[in-house]
Amino acid sequence: MSGSQPGLGAAHASSRSAILDLIRAAGTISRVELTRATGLTAATISTVVRRLIDDGLVLEVGRAESTGGKPRMLLQLDPSARYAIGVHLDHAGITYVIANLGGAIVARWRRPGAGSDDPREVVARIAAEIRTTVTRVGVDPARILGLGVVSPGPISASTGMTLTPPVMQRWTEFPLGAALEEAIGLPVLLDNDATAAAIGEYWSGGISTGSAFAALYMGTGIGAGILVDGTVYRGSSSNAGEVGHICVDLDGPECWCGNRGCVEALAGPAAVVAAARDAGIDLAGRNVAENFGSLARAASRGEALPMELLQRSARYLGVAAQTLANVLDLELVILTGPAFALAGSLYLPEIERRLGQSFFARGSHPVRVIISSNAPEAAAVGAAALVLQSELAPRQAGVRMPLELPLEVTAG
Repeated sequence: MSGSQPGLGAAHASSRSAILDLIRAAGTISRVELTRATGLTAATISTVVRRLIDDGLVLEVGRAESTGGKPRMLLQLDPSARYAIGVHLDHAGITYVIANLGGAIVARWRRPGAGSDDPREVVARIAAEIRTTVTRVGVDPARILGLGVVSPGPISASTGMTLTPPVMQRWTEFPLGAALEEAIGLPVLLDNDATAAAIGEYWSGGISTGSAFAALYMGTGIGAGILVDGTVYRGSSSNAGEVGHICVDLDGPECWCGNRGCVEALAGPAAVVAAARDAGIDLAGRNVAENFGSLARAASRGEALPMELLQRSARYLGVAAQTLANVLDLELVILTGPAFALAGSLYLPEIERRLGQSFFARGSHPVRVIISSNAPEAAAVGAAALVLQSELAPRQAGVRMPLELPLEVTAG
């Protein structure tokens, strides 16, 4: 008998998560509708809902219009019951968001990046930033579920970044999760920034659970987050989607990953900035991100050389998008991340052209390409969504996210 208890506990936790997530996704829903949607018994629904109400997670918000019988009581998530914090850690900038249980962003802000600073100093800075803003926006610290932290991959749950770009070498094998948990006193989830961006796009709504899509992410580097049928594809170590390290030139320049001729080495923001300097363009920015932004603005004004450099980069990004689409039979590619926030409109036509002409299954269906409306902070939004997801819908591998959640800005 004792051996059956963990299974019963897991079943209860799974039922609770499923019911909570259905209430979240529906906005308002009755117990009868929950019974139909889950296939659980009315008694189970009643018991779990009562516990959710007692825990302050769910509210009874009035009755539905009568359809002939007794009007049904409607249930709704209490968005202020819990909060999650998302942080995108990059050498060029650190982006923060605080989201409530309903998914609305109640604060967002950005600070200077990690640069070449000691990781311990950066962790202390992050902890101080979070404490200050939590106090400023009036969030009860006891209601914060945890902290999601995302950064350029590869990522290990135990040691953080296992391989880093040259500008972040000091972070290699630094125990990021443990250091942040100690500094902030909250549970910490780590993930790859591109994967988090895809989760953020999915939770922002508008993407069907039956779709296959990728978030093509360009920030410091280039990567992709992939969702198929509402399920994140992570690979064996949660580092899937590294399209920036597809070799497109066997004799090309060395990449920091140890390969040659990678898409990122030929077409990433750092490569574009380096090519501009080699061509004699004077760039006065303090870092790659600022200089890439200057080139994007110059290209938008019609300046020939910056336009040529960005179009060359876009052709390589088109190859990366085509590779993803061919392997995964994608129907949607979302361009996201800080670099696409600056230059997405310059990349979009070339990526669309490449997929329209060369996508293998183009006779069956097209691949839509869009620019994210959350491109600058998509990874941080996704980091917060990871924490919310762990409360709303802890999932085993292969279990689908049931419905989309609109993420809205309410303050900050």
